[in-house]
Amino acid sequence: YGIQWPCLISALADRKGGPPFLRITGIDVPGPGANPAEGIEETGKRLAEYAKTYNVPFEYHAIAGKWEDIEASDLSLRQDEVLVVNCMHRLRHLMDESVVATNADHPSPRNKVLSQIRSLNPNIVLIGVVNSGINAPFFVSRFREALYFFSSKFDMIESTVDDNENPLRLMLERQIMGRDILNIVACEAHERIERPETYRQWHARFQRAGFDQVRLDKSVVQKATYVIETCYHKDFTVDDDTKWMLMGWKGRMMQALSAWKPSLPRV
Repeated sequence: YGIQWPCLISALADRKGGPPFLRITGIDVPGPGANPAEGIEETGKRLAEYAKTYNVPFEYHAIAGKWEDIEASDLSLRQDEVLVVNCMHRLRHLMDESVVATNADHPSPRNKVLSQIRSLNPNIVLIGVVNSGINAPFFVSRFREALYFFSSKFDMIESTVDDNENPLRLMLERQIMGRDILNIVACEAHERIERPETYRQWHARFQRAGFDQVRLDKSVVQKATYVIETCYHKDFTVDDDTKWMLMGWKGRMMQALSAWKPSLPRV
């Protein structure tokens, strides 16, 4: 939806020597109706208006399609660009090898996307993952993990939103979280699209795909911790582990952020 970009745009506007040319390609699954890219294009229009107010040279490119079907030629890459791949909490929707029969020539969509990202040779890859073992193959294990995970999310909402009838809260609980819970508990095989893995599982996947993890700057964690402690509920937590920044509630780490770069060829 583009909500992560306004802070970057405003930061670039204050850059010494002036802002660079910023080009964003927004990729998401096709929407309903005659124009499947309409929602992604609307995001681009809002960002373009925002960039204009800060005098940041800006270009936006919308792509509606499955992530595993996107090729490098679809991205209109330019050789003089610094290429950053940013993927926040969307990798969990990709099918993995437990659902799709795979071999060396036909990897799972999850591994194929990582391989395609590696082939772009990006300068850096930023990822955010939902830290949960809900993708367990056995129903009982999956149900138990979903129970613990969503109990924490509902407790977080109950502790931070006073109005039980707040329409935004009801929409979040019923239409978003409720939909996710139903998909996790009631659906199997290709019908189940919610497949989050723990950050340690994603760590192993990125290493196998040919990436090295970038060191986590301590100042980033310190700044996030300061913001949490001064502006948010006391039960929100920030921590770090093996170069991952972890964010949680009452000690349960719910999300994880990390940065990666292509591995150097071994000699």
